[in-house]
Amino acid sequence: MNIQDKSRYREVHARSLADPEGFWAEAAREIDWIVPATKVFDPSQGLYGRWFAGAKVNTCYNALDRHVANGRADQVALIHDSPLTGTISTFTYAEMLREVQALAAVMQDFGVEKGDRVILYMPMVPESMVAMLACARIGAVHSVVFGGFAAKELATRIDDAKPKLILSASCGIEPGRIVKYKPLLDEAIGLSSAKPDACIILKRPQQDCDLVEGRDHDWGKLRSEALAAGKTAECVAVDATDPLYILYTSGTTGKPKGVVRDNGGHLVALKWSMENLYGVKPGEVWWCASDIGWVVGHSYIIYGPLIHGATSIMYEGKPVGTPDPGAFWRVIAEHGAVALFTAPTAFRAIRKDDPDGSFMRKYDLSKLRTLFLAGERADPPTVEWAEQQLKVPVIDHWWQTETGWCIAGNPVGLGLLPVKHGSPTVPMPGYDVRVVDEGSKPVPAGTMGSIVIKLPLPPGNLPTLWQQDERCRESYFADFPGYYKTSDAGYMDEDGYVFVMGRTDDIINVAGHRLSTGGMEEILASHPDVAECAVLGINDTIKGEVPCGLIVLKSGVTRDHAEIEKEIVKLVRDKLGPVAAFKLAITVPRLPKTRSGKILRGTIKKIADGDEWAMPATIEDPTALDDISSALKSHS
Repeated sequence: MNIQDKSRYREVHARSLADPEGFWAEAAREIDWIVPATKVFDPSQGLYGRWFAGAKVNTCYNALDRHVANGRADQVALIHDSPLTGTISTFTYAEMLREVQALAAVMQDFGVEKGDRVILYMPMVPESMVAMLACARIGAVHSVVFGGFAAKELATRIDDAKPKLILSASCGIEPGRIVKYKPLLDEAIGLSSAKPDACIILKRPQQDCDLVEGRDHDWGKLRSEALAAGKTAECVAVDATDPLYILYTSGTTGKPKGVVRDNGGHLVALKWSMENLYGVKPGEVWWCASDIGWVVGHSYIIYGPLIHGATSIMYEGKPVGTPDPGAFWRVIAEHGAVALFTAPTAFRAIRKDDPDGSFMRKYDLSKLRTLFLAGERADPPTVEWAEQQLKVPVIDHWWQTETGWCIAGNPVGLGLLPVKHGSPTVPMPGYDVRVVDEGSKPVPAGTMGSIVIKLPLPPGNLPTLWQQDERCRESYFADFPGYYKTSDAGYMDEDGYVFVMGRTDDIINVAGHRLSTGGMEEILASHPDVAECAVLGINDTIKGEVPCGLIVLKSGVTRDHAEIEKEIVKLVRDKLGPVAAFKLAITVPRLPKTRSGKILRGTIKKIADGDEWAMPATIEDPTALDDISSALKSHS
């Protein structure tokens, strides 16, 4: 690696690989253990070894109790900002602890014990944080299912996790509509063979709901009674290797894949990352604009900031339309956030509606030091636009539900490395990232291949799938022996920078040439009229596959669409050459996405190829697929 700079990164990463046990033992000193580990890493346990074997700990204690005891009782732990309801509320660490103690006691009254599962089917409200931490407090294993998920998908997760208790709400709120959760929950329980003993339902003022007698209980009533009676629950000691939560991957089909996160490794990795990766100090305000239904929300709305002693913002709104493209800037200015973590799709939406950044200049963003992007590849034009507008470092970083925290990033706390647009920068400590061919042989720098991570994975990564060890082995460890398969394709350059060009199935084969759709999307996004885009390979009888580009134009663009499409075809031809065989660009009003902002490329491809397809459970707006279908038919 040839990185010439003042960052401590090189030395820290090298030490983490040369002496992983020493490195993570040092990081573990930041955690309050009930019983310390007998072995920092035990290679004889689990599928590839387990971290902090023999240790006992409690995640809730590390997120709340210790801060209350050590001088942060009156510091704000959570700021809840909801432009959808017009409310802002705050909870100090002491107030949050009291709420968590009361709900944990209520859960114990319902018979929930250490190791029992509890499903949360919740909107972005403070009670969601309270519920997750209450589960952690009593050693119950929570599984958050994205609020508003289809009943059938929720039912498969109920059957897999077999929860003793389900916590839900009467509704979620979206711009211009209320999503009734209770009918979906009732239908899901009806469909599932595993039935919960009870459900606790948060009745929101925007939408009431009926309670099923004998099964459903009013959250507000239970809370009031518990607080009035002074009910409390003490922290339950769990093994560091015990599961904290199960999170089902959004791409699940058939039997769901429940990623397991353990307590000990998760605590150590997230605490290390808050200061060293994100550069945030205890006591500062941090905003992760995600959802608790996704891993990013688990790690960096709930656990990471509270374990670190920071103030976390939870936002119930959108980047645009609640009420305008200045929504994010208002939140940062009002609450004094020093860093924002969001998905690239949020910035593409803001850029589309406010290409000149005029809304941004209405707010005082002087406290904002860094913008972090993750969730999908951050295309260089979006990163460049954000850099120009915000005048702060814009850091792309790459990770997965399975890893629980960043695989490759730019470690602000260790000293920023030079940014290379299109790269999430370098592997984080503990991650030995390689690029290999189909035979697991390393490929030269700059050569496209499968991105893998040499085992063992660092703390915080999945030890297994929920009650599916063999499936976990087959899904992640079998194809490249000795490595974890990321299912991402890309390359590393001579400086050790990682370039993630797309999922391995996003590498298309055009007449024998392996081409990255991510690389083509970069070119499309560089056109001045394009707000966002997607490139996919469409089956072709002669070339095998040919690329098709779908583009969404910026607000206010009135030029002829056909003219813009011709310019884009020429742009790809000029930059990639005729080998790309790029001849089809289609303008669409919007791209179909999951609720976490990922474009549903696989479903679009099935529509384009005329294959059978089903409406994805994770889709944000189902009508977007109708637009795509119509556009593809008109160009076929």
